[in-house]
Amino acid sequence: MKNFYVTTPIYYVNDAPHIGHSYTTVLADILTRFHKLLGYQTFFLTGTDEHGQKVQRAAAKRGVSPQEHVDEYNLRFKNLWKKMDIGYDFFIRTTDADHKQFVSQCLQMLWDKGQIYSKEYEGWYSVGEERFFTQDELDENGCDPISHRPVDWIKEKNYFFKMGSYQQQLIDYLESHKDWIVPDYRWNEIRGFLKQPLNDLCISRPKARLSWGIPLPFDTDYVTYVWFDALLNYVSAVMKLDENGNLVPRRTFANGEPIWPASYHLVGKDIITTHSVYWPTMLFALGFPLPKHILAHGWWLVGNDKMSKTTGNVVNPMDYMEKYGVDSFRYYLARDMVVGQDASFTHEGFIRRINGDLANDLGNVVNRVHRLVLTHFGGVLPKPEFPFGDEEKAIQNQSEKLSASVNALLENVKLSQAVEEIMSLVRSVNRYFELKAPWKMAKEESRKGELATVLFTAAEAIRLALSFLSPIIPSKSREGLAMLGTSLDSVQDLNWGKFQGGEKFGEGAALFPRIVEEIKKPEAQAKPKQNKPLSAEDVPAAMDIRVAKIVDVQNHPDADSLYVLKVDAGEPEMRTICSGLRASYTAEELQGRMIVLFANLKPAPLRGIMSSGMLFAGDTNTEHVCKLLTPPESAKPGDRALFQGIAPSAEARVLKVKDFEKISLDIHGQVVFCGKNALEVNGQPVKCDVAEGAKVH
Repeated sequence: MKNFYVTTPIYYVNDAPHIGHSYTTVLADILTRFHKLLGYQTFFLTGTDEHGQKVQRAAAKRGVSPQEHVDEYNLRFKNLWKKMDIGYDFFIRTTDADHKQFVSQCLQMLWDKGQIYSKEYEGWYSVGEERFFTQDELDENGCDPISHRPVDWIKEKNYFFKMGSYQQQLIDYLESHKDWIVPDYRWNEIRGFLKQPLNDLCISRPKARLSWGIPLPFDTDYVTYVWFDALLNYVSAVMKLDENGNLVPRRTFANGEPIWPASYHLVGKDIITTHSVYWPTMLFALGFPLPKHILAHGWWLVGNDKMSKTTGNVVNPMDYMEKYGVDSFRYYLARDMVVGQDASFTHEGFIRRINGDLANDLGNVVNRVHRLVLTHFGGVLPKPEFPFGDEEKAIQNQSEKLSASVNALLENVKLSQAVEEIMSLVRSVNRYFELKAPWKMAKEESRKGELATVLFTAAEAIRLALSFLSPIIPSKSREGLAMLGTSLDSVQDLNWGKFQGGEKFGEGAALFPRIVEEIKKPEAQAKPKQNKPLSAEDVPAAMDIRVAKIVDVQNHPDADSLYVLKVDAGEPEMRTICSGLRASYTAEELQGRMIVLFANLKPAPLRGIMSSGMLFAGDTNTEHVCKLLTPPESAKPGDRALFQGIAPSAEARVLKVKDFEKISLDIHGQVVFCGKNALEVNGQPVKCDVAEGAKVH
């Protein structure tokens, strides 16, 4: 029997649960349910991170002890997960006695091995991030570069883990395990990070400054740095150290097999470094096995912006679940974020998705089948009375392929694409119904046998779709299957052929009533001062055109003409670009290619994925086929492309497509021109191998 162990990050106990926490946990829950359905032994871990200076300060502000504070605040996560139908196996808290003992034992092991040492240290310290920063790392205002809050200069003795001594071992591991970090452009990111020297890790804080933490076993005047403490939870929840220092099971799968190592660590992209650099070096030093995979997902954006308590645009999942239902919210999270990419949350998009997929497509066809069987066959599913024709065979064929296609997608954690595969069957059944019009057949007694065949075919296909959707919408799936007089009992139920005819349908109501509400427009406010509209003469100077490199190419899950590209534009974060190049280039042709990027174009969602910029390409004589602009060979990611003789604008602006449409870029002698001004990078021309006079778009 195969095993599956999945973990979420342990969430910071002071945080208010939001859509980001919900997504990671729902993803873990769905993966666990799918694997359990397929016969795996599963274990799902989540929990809360409860030590550190911010907790100590928050408790003092409330006039309670830190333990009282975390005992109350961790319930916010437990209550939300219960509401969201999250079936975790264990909820770990870093204040658990077992965990604290395990951390203490690990610290003593490393101390005894000479992997921890003390030294005087001074630097800029951020209370909010609970870490030191160098002068070069501070932002332009001298604040920490993450939260942009003030930092304090601190000089003190601390203890350090010899993380840097494991740099080459980690590099070697990455090179021999190319799928260890998913998606692969995150692997590239960490591999690039490790090209710089890896410093040792400060793992302590003096009790004089911070008392709320696990004391160091070899110096009780110090407590453990929260990241060292927290990262060990993934092991401490399921393993322990015996008296000889050997790692032995604390919990096991049902057949007695140890649970560690984890199959997947799920993390947000903002904590990928701690989980794929700090964490594995700690495991190397302790002699523990590494997890099999680390999966870093993207951020939920609200509109085009990252969620932030400061801007007040954090989405409260409880509000949506209370108003629209738990399963609707779970479905939206699973369907609208392509794992690894950022996704944009809008209220309008949520309503459209639920009404379109769940009310119009799934709910509609379940209700139709249920009502027709109740009305014309006394609530008993009829046996097909006619041999299957081409339409029935097409539905059966698509249904029979569903298991293999969904399993293949889930093996690569392509959840959004797997949901789309299931829903494509639902839409096929709806089209089949429209073609056959069984409500018309029901009016003619002579066609009752034909009606029986149509209803049987639709019921069996929808039974399968509901079964495959059960990990995503567990409650509504059970309701839908009960309406069809059945349930999901084993992995065999994921195959065509469970219905034989004669099944007694249950009672039913609309699974997903259509959401009817007026989308409220924000109240009129004084408009902020707008930039003066650009004239055609101003546009070339205002455009931020850069050289970039394509580092990852994926097919867009919702658009046959689009690729989803990850590009390196010389910035700290990779950009996501949706581009209609699939008719022009294979994925292999684009991988690693240098391109020319319109970098200050306003980001926009393209079929559910936020695209931050566009690529430039020249027209060809073939419809839908284009050729990408080629920067000079010496150009590198981030280099600026400028129009010869036009100085770039000193004012940074975000442009729109309509601004670009005010000018015309043309190819002359394979060089790109705006009027008489050639586009150049470092004095060398940008070119495109298309016909003379071709346009650039």
